[in-house]
Amino acid sequence: MTFLQEPQRIHTVVIGGGQAGLSVGYHLSRRGLPFVILDAGDRIGAAWRSRWDSLRLFTPAKFDGLDGMPFPGPGFDFPTKDQMADYLESYASRFNLPVRLRVVVDSVTRDGDRYLVTAGDQRFDADHVVVAMANYQTPRVPAFAPELDASIVQFHSRDYRNPSQVRDGDVLLVGAGNSGSEVALDLARAGHRVWMSGRDTGHVPFRIGGFAARLLLGRFIFRVVFHRLLTIDTPIGRRAHRNRHSHGDPLIRVQPDDLAAAGVARVPRTVGVTGGQPRLEDGRVLDVANVIFCTGFEPSVDWIRLPVFDSQGEPTQHRGVVVDQPGLYFVGRRFLYAMSSSMIHGVGRDADHIAGVIAARTAERAATVHDQSAAPATLVSASGVSR
Repeated sequence: MTFLQEPQRIHTVVIGGGQAGLSVGYHLSRRGLPFVILDAGDRIGAAWRSRWDSLRLFTPAKFDGLDGMPFPGPGFDFPTKDQMADYLESYASRFNLPVRLRVVVDSVTRDGDRYLVTAGDQRFDADHVVVAMANYQTPRVPAFAPELDASIVQFHSRDYRNPSQVRDGDVLLVGAGNSGSEVALDLARAGHRVWMSGRDTGHVPFRIGGFAARLLLGRFIFRVVFHRLLTIDTPIGRRAHRNRHSHGDPLIRVQPDDLAAAGVARVPRTVGVTGGQPRLEDGRVLDVANVIFCTGFEPSVDWIRLPVFDSQGEPTQHRGVVVDQPGLYFVGRRFLYAMSSSMIHGVGRDADHIAGVIAARTAERAATVHDQSAAPATLVSASGVSR
């Protein structure tokens, strides 16, 4: 017989220990609110460490720090993925954030006016639950993938580390966004002939290698355009928000000229398979030895067993606050409030907002309890008249 542990009573449970979860923890700690951060990884920053070897952040270090702690090192260097992971570890240590590792959350359900969070044999009884996770959980792979010839090496970009994973021969990148472009350059520089298929997502209209361009990128593109202009509070931002599922983000570090110079061939979308080989939208069939799907991710939300998602798997919320489920919040998702919501420089604003809502609701509940306990008892006579 299996005996379930009694739930641990915790004011706020934060699910996810990446930059979003740590940001929420920082702002809750500043307000003196008790909380715990649950993370499935065996080390803080594990999600960053597991990405491809050559990955660097798109923004200079000057703009990569979370609230309360600048990113160390030269301000206009582009940090590596491992430097970012090390920074997150240092951040959690500096602010003594209570992160519990190797805790995989199985479900979030409602129990009266509180929430029950389960993780294996652990259970947490919480007033507030913050889902601090991005949309990038389950790799999205086209339906035609199983039809590719068995000799073709195929995998999703989530599993890409370096060029040693692919066979000799041509490589097709399915998807032409930032990840696809970075991986395409990595493979082309290793000597592979690379095809990159997909619609043009546009690109930042200048090269970010120089000092002035990096400064412009950080202060204008990210701090102004992505952080203040493209929000749900502006007409252009609301239009971008509506189109967020149908159009990828513009290329940031890689320019079209970079791809052309490296020999990467841009081709139309891959739409199917003919004779075991990938078929393009214009009817061409490519003879390739490798296919890497840079086709994005689906949010994994089935463990949140509450009626809070629309037909596209997006939570029905305003600035991360779920209206129909008081006490449930989201942080770190793509375009939650602004284009910057899932970016390192933008997540702090959303985290601060959520922590503020939690603090206000906590104070309101405490005041209500105090008023009820302080109210004088009303005596009622047998006739039903109070006196």
